[in-house]
Amino acid sequence: MVPHLVTALTGPINELEQRIIDSMPATERWFRLEWMEHTPPFYCSVDIRSAGFKLAPVDTNLYPDGWNNLSEPMLPLAVQAAMAAIEKICPEARNLLLIPENHRQDNTFYLCNIEQLVRIFRMAGLNVRVGSIDPDIKAPTEIALPNGGSVLLEPVIRSERRLGLKDFDPCTILVNNDLSSGAPGILEDLHEQYLLPPLHAGWHVRLKSRHFASYEEVTKRFSKMLGIDPWLINPMYNKCGEVDFNNSTGLDCLRSNTDSLLGRIRRKYKEYGIQEKPFVVVKADNGTSGIGIATVRDMHDLDALEERVRKVVPVRQGGQPISNVIIQEGILTHERINDAVAEPVVYMLDRYVVGGFYRVHAHRGIDENLNAPGARFVPLAFDDSNLLREPGKKPGAGAPNRFYMYGVVARLAMLAASYELEATDPLLEELS
Repeated sequence: MVPHLVTALTGPINELEQRIIDSMPATERWFRLEWMEHTPPFYCSVDIRSAGFKLAPVDTNLYPDGWNNLSEPMLPLAVQAAMAAIEKICPEARNLLLIPENHRQDNTFYLCNIEQLVRIFRMAGLNVRVGSIDPDIKAPTEIALPNGGSVLLEPVIRSERRLGLKDFDPCTILVNNDLSSGAPGILEDLHEQYLLPPLHAGWHVRLKSRHFASYEEVTKRFSKMLGIDPWLINPMYNKCGEVDFNNSTGLDCLRSNTDSLLGRIRRKYKEYGIQEKPFVVVKADNGTSGIGIATVRDMHDLDALEERVRKVVPVRQGGQPISNVIIQEGILTHERINDAVAEPVVYMLDRYVVGGFYRVHAHRGIDENLNAPGARFVPLAFDDSNLLREPGKKPGAGAPNRFYMYGVVARLAMLAASYELEATDPLLEELS
């Protein structure tokens, strides 16, 4: 199925796309030099929103699920990238152990994602088995999937320094669990085994504010090279680390930072002649799944939020209370598939873009979170998905193909994630 975007083919987004395509040689060289100095995350996905006048990431996941949403034509890209990634990390690799999230045995959609990952890495030349660290998995458990396939979950066996399965000793362990509840001890202090991603990539360490600070640094340098305003690809943000929703303290910090950010966005909208009403999104500084998200357009919305949290204290994934929040510039999404609002999610392995999909929601507005019940997923492809607009052509003259531009913005977010991981690497901290 090829999605047909119901999107205006005029306006600033086309000019931005053309600028990026015209600068393709410089862009690719810039990335190449960056990857000589920094190590990309093993895999990641980036949620992107296109407002028509700007295009920017809103979230970067270093333990991405949803691999089952990639289209079949894109899988060879994922397999080739997996080959390159494994060869770089462990050229002699033979066995790979995949660690899924706990307590997801009833979620066949998530397990379809695990099945797809197994398929990708088997095609990359590895023996792959799925090892569960869930204490409820005490014996090999095969779960049938709606697509006709199945996943075999096996209980892991931890020796003094290594992790494996019965008669299976992997040199590489791939984690598909975002560690929102903390790093499990069973994954610590492994000897001569590569753990991908490293433990400090989990949400028990990561902060969205740290990531977007790194992203801001990356976009400033990239935009200078491209000759564009960084704001066109960068969501502004403020953070507040003194909120205690249990005791309703720190809300003054939330109020002042929200008001300040809305003022900055209004000035940018005025500069570019944008008539839309600006908004911000308040969410947990660490954690996933959009838990604790609130949209604020003015101080009245913030009053409503404060009233709501007095009744129900927001928590992030894993049931952990929210104490740090990030206030992020809200980005409209004007992209549509049929009558549904759509946002692209781009997937990467190592430093390569390997595909993605549109998250589509028919019952959400252009300023609402689409990662919610009722969302569906459409493979990210176009009629001319392998074609790029030629440098120098008039913006809007060709078919809409955002794939390259999506990939550039996603790689900027991935580069920011590599900066972020370097800053929080405990081994580098010990050496410094």
